[in-house]
Amino acid sequence: MHKMNFIDWLAMILVVIGGLNWGLVGLFNYNLVTTIFSEGAIANVIYDLVGLAALYMIYMAYKMAGCCKNMPNQ
Repeated sequence: MHKMNFIDWLAMILVVIGGLNWGLVGLFNYNLVTTIFSEGAIANVIYDLVGLAALYMIYMAYKMAGCCKNMPNQ
C-alpha cells in the first residue's frame, strides 16, 4: 500500500477543489475561484496548480497500479 506524502495530499486537495469548482460552473454557472481571486494572474496560477495536480494524480494512479501487479490474487 502506498503511504501518501505531503505532495500526494496537496495534489489530492487541489484536484478536489478543481472538481468542486467545475461542478459549480457546470451546475450553477458560478466560478468560486474567480469570485475569491477575481479574473487575473492569481486565478490563473490556481488553475495551473490544479492542472499540474491532476497530472500528478494520473502519475500516482499509474504508480499505485504498478505496485499492485506483483501482489498475489486474493
